Amino acid sequence: MLGEHCTPEQQPQPPGGPHFEAEQPQSRVLQPPTPGGGGRGRAGSGEPGRAFSLDGWVSWAGFSEDSEESDAEWECAGPSSAPELPRAQPQRSEAPGPGEGSPSGAEAQQVPVSASSPRASCLDLWREKNDRLVRQAQVAQDSGQSLKRQYLAQDTLEGLRELLHSLQGLPAAVPVLSLELTITCNFIILRASLAQGFTEDQTQDIQRTLERVLETQEHQGPRLKQDLRKLWDSVLHTSSLWPELLPPLHHLAGLQAALWLSTDRLEDLTLLMQTLNNSQSEASEDLLLLLKTWSPPPEKSDAPLTLQDARGLKDVLLTAFAYRQGLQELTAGSLPRALSSLHEAASGVCAGPLLVQVYTTLGICLRKMGNPQRAMLYLIAALKKGSSCGLPLLEASRLYKQLGDTAAELESLELLVEALSVTHSFEGPQLLIEVELLLPRPDPASPLYCGTQSQAKHLLASRCLQVGRAEDAAEHYLDLLALLLDGSEPRFCPPLSPPGPSMPEVFLEAAAALIQAGRVHDALTVCEELLGRTKPLLPKMSWLSDDARKGTKEVPRCPLWVPATFLLQGQAWVQLKAQKEAVSEFSRCLELLFRAIPEDKEQGAASNCEQGCRSDVTLQHLRAAALISRGLEWAACGQDTKALQDFLLSVQMCPGNRDASFHLFRTLKRLDRKDEATAFWRSVEAQIQLPQEEATWSLPLYLETYLSWIHLPDCETLLEEFRTSLPEPRDL
Repeated sequence: MLGEHCTPEQQPQPPGGPHFEAEQPQSRVLQPPTPGGGGRGRAGSGEPGRAFSLDGWVSWAGFSEDSEESDAEWECAGPSSAPELPRAQPQRSEAPGPGEGSPSGAEAQQVPVSASSPRASCLDLWREKNDRLVRQAQVAQDSGQSLKRQYLAQDTLEGLRELLHSLQGLPAAVPVLSLELTITCNFIILRASLAQGFTEDQTQDIQRTLERVLETQEHQGPRLKQDLRKLWDSVLHTSSLWPELLPPLHHLAGLQAALWLSTDRLEDLTLLMQTLNNSQSEASEDLLLLLKTWSPPPEKSDAPLTLQDARGLKDVLLTAFAYRQGLQELTAGSLPRALSSLHEAASGVCAGPLLVQVYTTLGICLRKMGNPQRAMLYLIAALKKGSSCGLPLLEASRLYKQLGDTAAELESLELLVEALSVTHSFEGPQLLIEVELLLPRPDPASPLYCGTQSQAKHLLASRCLQVGRAEDAAEHYLDLLALLLDGSEPRFCPPLSPPGPSMPEVFLEAAAALIQAGRVHDALTVCEELLGRTKPLLPKMSWLSDDARKGTKEVPRCPLWVPATFLLQGQAWVQLKAQKEAVSEFSRCLELLFRAIPEDKEQGAASNCEQGCRSDVTLQHLRAAALISRGLEWAACGQDTKALQDFLLSVQMCPGNRDASFHLFRTLKRLDRKDEATAFWRSVEAQIQLPQEEATWSLPLYLETYLSWIHLPDCETLLEEFRTSLPEPRDL
């Protein structure tokens, strides 16, 4: 670069500082004289250009070998933060001419800044500050103390912000632009890593930097506002783009790719990669292939320091996109393609926790492909890779369930509960763009959602109840209720069953488990606790009977779990042989059920049910269960007529319910009403012979458990006995 001293008459004003005034517009454009006369030109060339001469700026800024100020005491800055700089004193010749101490303009132009011994320039000082801040960030990263690490990282971020603000306060200049691009990249990397995500601010930083790149190009005419994609296209297709700008521009393009990948703007990302690779063929629409073939230009050995170079960003982008693609294909059911993408991700830059997640996803894919042995190998590898073993344990329980190994499944769930109860020391994220930063958060419906300790405990308790381990289920449910009621757990929503049972339904499952385990008094206590805790949220229950008697048109609504609570209380009294109390609870349950409206038809319902559960179906089966239960108690008291009435209502309330049909048939047979029994027997026989359609819905677990209690185990025997008792038809 060429740079000359200016005479006091030629000396331009500094672009900032305390003495900068708005009425001096000429100070915003620095025009040091050039060897061929006045006018602006590119450094080191005689052609007209757009950028000011950096060395000329250094000349009037007063940098000399005699300066005792260091970059630690002050820094070159733009209008936003520049200190008041001393004016450069013209050098004296051995034989001063007229006006001693004031050489002519021609003499001044013949003495370049670099003619004397080496001296610091603004560019050097800016670069030294950037390098010092990058080293400080590396010290912060290696610090074992979280507070010190946070302080150093924030201090580095503010330093980069001030430095970038200083540079952007000056007119865009090619000699400084490469450093400005590098500082912008460092600032974006550090800010995104500390915030654990990209924001609109990073988009504006990139757009502002690209606009400054275009300012230094030949076309200086007015330019319309462009969106980021067109802005990148304009910058990368500029024929006069200086080669030294390519490495930092590719670095900035890597950050743009990371931002677009994290926000799922894959079309824009594909076009950017095509431009970077100079590829417009149809085969280049494969984004994974484009990322592989992208080859960022290497940085020079004396380039400014960066927190993360373009090649490191490329590896992160490759791994993140391969894993995202694998997850999408796994969800869509394209298992072979998902397996290929996940293998690609596993071979990328995966830290310990991420590698655990990738290996677990490979296990899920292989399990769905019917290869449990290979799936188990990946799950074992995942367990060996880090302390976060919750996700592979959860998937192992699914795998054992598919294989029918109930003991191993429950053992995996117990280990999962134990693993989630351990508090791991949190290690701050790397001060880099990591793969995790570009991945979506697992949705609760995703198989990669592990959940909390209470959610794992609920899964364990419910599986014990489903497989008939009532005693274990009762203990796990009591532990779960204690865990939830002490307030240490967030709002309950168990994994794999969105939106999942609500808290009241967890109470009902616990009561059902306690009844099945023979702990009837504990079950009654749980039911009373549920009604007591939720009483302020419900309409006054005593109003229901009063309004019914008075003929009030509008009766207060109540959620389905309220009558379900009375249903379970009635069954508890049945276990205690208290028939009067049992009939009373069943009657209260029915009174509420016949006034209930399915939650699917009324907004603001207080209860959620398991995945695929429909509240209208649940209401139907609750009515049938309550009628059958009360009918059984009437029959036990010898009141067969009342029992027959309840069984007949249950068949009408829930057509196709075999338990209701069998109880009605048995009661007719016991009452010796043979003609009605025979007619109903034929309808039951026809119903049994019909193929059973696969249900597209499921019932809440507490209701499934309850229905198993009123199921007749010897239905086939009963029908066969009745068939043999019928007289054979005679030939006419």
